[in-house]
Amino acid sequence: MRRRGSKRKQRDESHSSSQQEQAPAENHVPPAKTAASSRTKRAKAEKPEPEPEYFEDQRNLEDLWKKTFPVGTEWDQMDAVYQFNWNFSNLENAFEEDGKLYGKKVYIFGCTEPQLVSFKGESKIIYIPAVVAVVSPFPPSDKIGIKSVQRESEEIVPMKQMKMDWVPYIPLENRESQVDRIKSQIFILSCTQRRAALKHLKIERIKKYEYCLPYFYHPFKEDELEQKTEVQIIFPAEPAPVFCEFDWELDELEEFTDKLIEEDQLDKDQKNAFKDFVKGKVREAKRANREAREARQKAREELNEETKLSFENMKFYKFYPVQTPDSPDISNTKSPFINRYYGKAHEVL
Repeated sequence: MRRRGSKRKQRDESHSSSQQEQAPAENHVPPAKTAASSRTKRAKAEKPEPEPEYFEDQRNLEDLWKKTFPVGTEWDQMDAVYQFNWNFSNLENAFEEDGKLYGKKVYIFGCTEPQLVSFKGESKIIYIPAVVAVVSPFPPSDKIGIKSVQRESEEIVPMKQMKMDWVPYIPLENRESQVDRIKSQIFILSCTQRRAALKHLKIERIKKYEYCLPYFYHPFKEDELEQKTEVQIIFPAEPAPVFCEFDWELDELEEFTDKLIEEDQLDKDQKNAFKDFVKGKVREAKRANREAREARQKAREELNEETKLSFENMKFYKFYPVQTPDSPDISNTKSPFINRYYGKAHEVL
C-alpha cells in the first residue's frame, strides 16, 4: 500500500539536495582570479600621490608698477617693457611703515628709458621701466606736455584729451572688497586708449603719445621762468605764404623784413603789409602773456594757506627696478627725474 505523501517527500528531498549542489557553484570564484583581483586592488591603492605644487603668494603691491601706464613709450615697444621679470620691491617697501611713502597720498606715473645694456653676455637696447611717485594731497597735474626734438614748442593739453587720468590703485588684498568703500591713498596714471584701435587713428595722433609727460607746474614759480617772446608768423603772401618765427626781443623788425626780401621769401611790395602783420601778432602774444600772468596771480591769491603749503612741500621720488638674477644690471643707467618748476627728484631709488 502506497503511503500518501511519500513521493512528495522524495521530491522535496531531491529538490533540497539539488539546491545544495548548485549553491556553491553560483558563489564559487576560482582561486587564481581572486588573487589577481587582490593584486590589482593593491596596486591601485599603492599608486604614489603626485607631489603638491607650491606657488609663492603675490605681494600686496606687486603689480603696482605694471598697472601704471608707461607714458611716453612707443606703442610698438610696450611688450618689450615687460620681457624681463622686473622687481619693484623697493617701491612696495616705500609704502611700509617707516618707508618714504608710508601713510601719504601718492600719485604715480610710469616711464621707460631705452638704454644699451649687457645681459647674459649680449648687449642690446632694453626699455628700462621706471616709476615716479609724487607725494601730494591733491592731483599734481591735470595736463600733459607734448614735447620732442622735432617740435619747436611744447604743447600743453588736458590729460583727458589723451585719454589719461589719475585713478585709484587697489592693492591685491582689497580687490574682493567694494571699491567705492575703499579710501585709496595711491593713484596711478591710467590710459584708456586701446592698442587695437590705433589702426583707426592718424599717425600724428599716435606719435603724440611717444612725446607725452605729465605737466607739473608750480603757481609760485611759474613767473620766475622766462616767458616766450617768439611768435609764429604765417603771412598770406602771393604766390606762397611766408613762414617764419619772429622774436621781439632779439630781432629788429626792419632788418628782419629786409632779409626775407633779399632771400626772395617776401616780395618788396608787400614789405609794409608784412611789418604790420608781425606787429599785430606781437601785440597779441604780449597781451596773452600779460593775461596769463594776471590769471596766475589771481589764482595764487585765491589759494588758501594749506594749498600753498602743499605746493611748497610736494615731493618727487623716482624708482628703478632692483637687481635680480633674471633681469639686467641697470645700476649705471639711472638718471634723476627733472621738472622745470620743482627741479630734480628728491631721491632716485
